[in-house]
Amino acid sequence: MRTSLAQRAAVQSIARRAAVLGSSVVLLAVPFTASAHAEPSDSGDSARTSVTQLSADELPADLVEAITRDLRISPQEYLDRAARAQELDSYAADFRNEHPDAFAGAWMGLDGHPVVAVTTTEAAQTATRDGYRTQLAPVSADGLDRALADFNQWVSDLPRQVASQIGNATVDVLNNQIVVDIVNSPIGRAIDLPTHLANVKVQLQSLGGPVPVERSPMGGDTYVTTPGPISAAGEGEVGVCSFGFSGVDRGGNAVNISAGHCDPAPGSGAGVYLPDRANVAASQRIGSFARSEVGGSHALDYSLIRLDDAGTRAGLDRPVIRGAGGSTLTVTGTAVPVVGAPICKSGQTSAFTCGVVSADRVEASLEMLDGTSRTVRGFSGTACTLAGDSGGAIVTGTLALGITSGSNSSYAATCAEANAVLAFDGGTSNLGTPIRDVLAAADATSGGGIGAGLTVRTAAAN
Repeated sequence: MRTSLAQRAAVQSIARRAAVLGSSVVLLAVPFTASAHAEPSDSGDSARTSVTQLSADELPADLVEAITRDLRISPQEYLDRAARAQELDSYAADFRNEHPDAFAGAWMGLDGHPVVAVTTTEAAQTATRDGYRTQLAPVSADGLDRALADFNQWVSDLPRQVASQIGNATVDVLNNQIVVDIVNSPIGRAIDLPTHLANVKVQLQSLGGPVPVERSPMGGDTYVTTPGPISAAGEGEVGVCSFGFSGVDRGGNAVNISAGHCDPAPGSGAGVYLPDRANVAASQRIGSFARSEVGGSHALDYSLIRLDDAGTRAGLDRPVIRGAGGSTLTVTGTAVPVVGAPICKSGQTSAFTCGVVSADRVEASLEMLDGTSRTVRGFSGTACTLAGDSGGAIVTGTLALGITSGSNSSYAATCAEANAVLAFDGGTSNLGTPIRDVLAAADATSGGGIGAGLTVRTAAAN
């Protein structure tokens, strides 16, 4: 049995992690949502305003280091690309509404330029006149979405033993096709895909770190949790995850938005603690899980940790996240995932790491501790993510983008190891739960209680 906090984090993460594969596998185009907006830092007002971000010289030094190391672009280009991605999202939504049969997807190119895929030359001319690069594709986004839905229905009717060999089914927006991951096993290799589905590509899948300095806790920092009192927790009963974004609902309840699978006993109000690394049993309680969801009607992986007085006194009600060495980043608004947009994640194990959005919608199966599986939806990115990073904050520019759910590198001790091992399998890939979907779901299921009118706390950029 594993005993250290880092090892227990691995147990918690591996037991219920998302089956996320390399970035070349999970490229997806679906309907785009509204453009980014900044919420007020201390109210439930969700009126849309213009996107504001911090300036490049206001970014913390270790985030700048992660951007230049992982993305190989300047901090200013990182902010610019994040802003362009949100502009592309808004344009694509309007374009798809006006040309539903001609729209085939949109993404940010590796050079930072937005691209719109279309099925007709007339639509290409329209997008070109509007200043966008275009790419012709044979199948519309609506057509691929229908094919994906048909495939998922087919999988749901399979015997459990067979269905368990089928992983992610996503839409590869760059190649205008559905990609299906099937386990490289005797059963997996024997599966006959339905012949009526076009544009399907099968891909066979093969089956410690730095800790932030903690003076005043915030997003990206460590928390521990147990089903019962931590003073009575037995071996292997302590789970380790990362705080996400600070939020507040219409009733003024202070919450931290984290991952649903981090809740060790859903519905029981399990306690959340700031870890005392010398004596875990003496860890300080700062709140409890008020709500958590893994799968369910919204197919999301998120939780709301209700902060008590100790949690707010500790500073968890501030709109900030942290990387290594104690540096902080102020959150200035929210955003939606756009393929190719730059992202950086903050987590208690691997601190700041950066990458790009590789899919703006992924459906993955999470294996639960009771042996059941649940389908969750989110977005995929290429930022390295390790065990214990679950629940941490993902940003694009200085805008809140999502909550870390899982990754294909949770077994690795370091990102250097993960990058080396996964280099020939498409690299590291992480699954994020979109923050705007979380806010909407929390409000819709609140019944007027915790989570009603939930917003992310933000602060205006200077």
